Amino acid sequence: MRLEIGLGLGVLGLFVASLTIGPANVPAIDSLQALFDNSFGPLTLVMQEIRLPRGLLAITAGAGLGFAGAAMQGYLRNPLAEPGLIGVASSAALGAVLAIHSGLAANVFLGLPLSALAGALVGVCLVMALAGPRGGSLTLILAGIAISALAGALTSLALNLSPNPFAANEIVFWMMGSLADRSMTHVWLALPFVVAGAVVIAMTARGLDALTLGEDAAETMGFDLSRLRLLIVVGTASIVGGVTAVAGAIGFVGLVVPHILRPFVGAQPSRLMWSSALGGAIMLQLADIAVRVILPTRDLKLGVVTALVGAPLFLHLIYKTRRELP
Repeated sequence: MRLEIGLGLGVLGLFVASLTIGPANVPAIDSLQALFDNSFGPLTLVMQEIRLPRGLLAITAGAGLGFAGAAMQGYLRNPLAEPGLIGVASSAALGAVLAIHSGLAANVFLGLPLSALAGALVGVCLVMALAGPRGGSLTLILAGIAISALAGALTSLALNLSPNPFAANEIVFWMMGSLADRSMTHVWLALPFVVAGAVVIAMTARGLDALTLGEDAAETMGFDLSRLRLLIVVGTASIVGGVTAVAGAIGFVGLVVPHILRPFVGAQPSRLMWSSALGGAIMLQLADIAVRVILPTRDLKLGVVTALVGAPLFLHLIYKTRRELP
């Protein structure tokens, strides 16, 4: 419980910091007061229309990815698993890229995030169809890899056939991931998918704990592994699709955070999921603050920062896993 309280306080503290840190040299107290100001001054508009949605999205996206990452690692019993393993992130990215490529994103309100959600839906349907109703974890992984490879190839094709360099630049920058220039509309678009996915995954908590003893033991205890897999995949797809639709491709959060927090919760999946949700919110808020502090005039992308932090930790995890092999 102390861990969860500490992480919760960290989320709250970083949320306040996220609201008060920016290029303008404005006192923190003035910035916070502007959140509740009914005037339409410049500072009020910045706080209510730019910084508040950005901070809320950082918490929502980070918590969702951390939660889904812990669930995937618990189901697959593999610390190298992450939410994008089932191919939903790549499918959502493909949907968004097609919206940019076709001009739908520019001509239709919310055309880009809605297309990303449609791509995520198609991706999860294909993964479930390929894995089959009785397929195991290995079949699910192979299906996810196949869909990710296909979506990645089609995304590269769309980038290669971009009608002009401006569209190509927009595609590349979107795929790097960012929370800049997002509004409360994006928050309300992503939040229901993240919450719904978390609720679905939370239903698997006892099953994931039982699965640590092995599949045979879990079935003996009365858990339906096919239903467990379906809930994990659907919940993860909802979270990843919602996050990718509004923030672009953001990696390593669902991989790194559960790995860091696992020693503190005794490797219990049901507890690790909630701790990872708080940890993911902390990691993404730290990354978003770093984006504004480091090279603020160069539009450093959020996905680049999370990759620069997560990739070395991922390599360390691989090295540690290799050393533990007999």
